[in-house]
Amino acid sequence: MIAEPYRQVIKDYEVDLYLRQKWLDERLKKPEMSRPLDLNDPKLVQRIWKPEVFFANAKHAEFQYVTVPNVLVRITPSGHLLYMLRLKLTFSCMMDLYRFPLDSQVCTIELASFSKTTSELNLKWSEENPVNLFEKLKLPQFEIKSVNTSLCSEKFHIGEYSCLKAEFNLQRSIGFHLVQSYLPTILIVVISWVSFWLDVEAIPARITLGVTTLLTISSKSSGIQSNLPPVSYVKAIDVWMGACTTFVFTALLEFTLVNYLWRKRRATPPSIKVADENISLRMYEEKEECNGTKKVAKIQQESDDDEPVEEKNNPRVKPYGGTHKISAKRIDQLCRAGFPVLFLIFNICYWPYYLF
Repeated sequence: MIAEPYRQVIKDYEVDLYLRQKWLDERLKKPEMSRPLDLNDPKLVQRIWKPEVFFANAKHAEFQYVTVPNVLVRITPSGHLLYMLRLKLTFSCMMDLYRFPLDSQVCTIELASFSKTTSELNLKWSEENPVNLFEKLKLPQFEIKSVNTSLCSEKFHIGEYSCLKAEFNLQRSIGFHLVQSYLPTILIVVISWVSFWLDVEAIPARITLGVTTLLTISSKSSGIQSNLPPVSYVKAIDVWMGACTTFVFTALLEFTLVNYLWRKRRATPPSIKVADENISLRMYEEKEECNGTKKVAKIQQESDDDEPVEEKNNPRVKPYGGTHKISAKRIDQLCRAGFPVLFLIFNICYWPYYLF
């Protein structure tokens, strides 16, 4: 049997197989025959009785005619018949994508009796190697872990019918999705953290970085979803992309908060008092001159002479707005360590949960 690539979007797979059926027909027992007789003429094959079987879960089937009709009937002197034909079939596979792309699937092939009940026809697997796979068979997205065969029966109101079932245990190859989905999104999340190391006043750079990473990861998520069938439940890749998008979006919100605290000012400067002098003082900030002089905090004494008194290094007098600037820088410092730690915790929870 040769399996062709699985169609991920529509949940089916194609199989090119050789179907071999054996049975005993007492009417064809010919002890005088010296060797088996092979028949490959379709007209002769049609005149021989054959079990009426069909593939219960097949969506489409094609008989192979290249370069001649791929059918053979071999009759032995003891009356045993071997009926072999080559078919190309498309089977449906009821897949559970809850753990996609870290999932494993079980796809089946069901062969059943069409018109004969169990009292007339019983199907059995060959005792030796009932299913033989092509030696060099490799699927692009799956690895065949094992093949299990079993007997089954189907009950209807007109009788019970014999059937055979072959189960293919498939493990999805994670390498493709690591390169195409997980690693790029990890890099996008890490790049969004660069914003925490930029200066608070580098507004254009931080906005550009945050918006670009958010748009990039949104585009990546849309590309992944376009190749998957729509399902009503959340898949593992949805959880991953949702978490990565949340980290990137939160980094952008963090900059909004930091920038707000950095630029925050009170509408009216507060009045302060010096403890060792029983006078009222007023703090104000000198406007920046055209020559680029720095802002200097001044203290003006409200007295009769109305002469300003300059305080440069008084620890009790702080430049207005300093508390908010310290808070903004503190938030950036916390996020530099907090975001990587939270992302690491998410990975520690995510991978064992969906892999095992």
